[in-house]
Amino acid sequence: MKSNIKKLIYPFLAKETQESAVSIAAKEIMREGESANTRRSYRGALMYWAAWHRLRFQEELSLPISVSCVLQFIVDHAKRSTPAGVLCELPKDMDEALVKEGVKGAIGPVALSTLMHRISVMSKFHQLHAEFNPCHDPRVRELVVHTRKAYAKRGDVPKKRDALTKDPLYVVLATCDGTLKGKRDRALLLFAWASGGRRRSEVAAADMRFLSRMAEGEFSYELVHSKTNQSGADRPENFKPILGIAGAALQDWLAASGIIEGPIFRRILKGGQLGGGLTAGAVGSMVKARCEQAGLEGAYSAHSLRSGFMTEAAMQNVSLADTMAMTGHKSVAVALGYHKRAAMNRSPAASLL
Repeated sequence: MKSNIKKLIYPFLAKETQESAVSIAAKEIMREGESANTRRSYRGALMYWAAWHRLRFQEELSLPISVSCVLQFIVDHAKRSTPAGVLCELPKDMDEALVKEGVKGAIGPVALSTLMHRISVMSKFHQLHAEFNPCHDPRVRELVVHTRKAYAKRGDVPKKRDALTKDPLYVVLATCDGTLKGKRDRALLLFAWASGGRRRSEVAAADMRFLSRMAEGEFSYELVHSKTNQSGADRPENFKPILGIAGAALQDWLAASGIIEGPIFRRILKGGQLGGGLTAGAVGSMVKARCEQAGLEGAYSAHSLRSGFMTEAAMQNVSLADTMAMTGHKSVAVALGYHKRAAMNRSPAASLL
């Protein structure tokens, strides 16, 4: 049976009374990650740690955990090359039990990014509780570094989603017909792309309160909250222009749907009736489905709109500062990565022969 969430997390957080510890921890998680996705990922990581610790050591987890515990966690989950193939040390019966409890999705090794995220969450909770942080121990740091190197040598690295640049975007837009759903999807795709490659959560949260009509077929959208502006600071770059075909598509969708308040992009029910606002997951599913319908080869997701905007801006020699003002990137290194990849594709040095 699936273990009770509270039974898994209480021992891990307990310092004084169980209820007060949970309340404090919940507030800390809220502060550290305001988005629902972040809260879910933190909760999932904590549940996994608690279940794994109970199965591995036959005792409930409590802070602080030992350095040897963190080392065991890494060894249990990191894949390594052996004469018998690539394996990890997590016993099969434990693996099956973790899946049965619902804290693990499937039998087998987890992705490197998942392992690193769970270590990061454990590290953060030790910091928040002002405990000695075993994740900062030199032995743990060294093992993490070599684990990353081992994955890289095997070529076992995360695969980036393909960028939905202008040309493939037009192919996807061609799948959007004149139905209400077609008008919505066309408006959504162009809104997300043209406003600087909005994240799926930002598209789902788009509301008429923050949309201003500047002229016929021209809008300005105020992005009051984003991943890089969680405090809602008033900045000039919060205002994203929706112009050209993007503005025309948005105007067409609003006229056809009759939306004048509330979420801009909504579910369409049977009979053509409007439902509630789309979720971030629904936005992602729509983008993926449209790309498949268009017959695009490659791996595309909602993030392809963001990476596509960045890549297209680099290909058209838009300055990095102007591009970052639209996307909201705060890290020059991250934004520059898209520019460098686009530049390499057009580099004269690539055609020396």
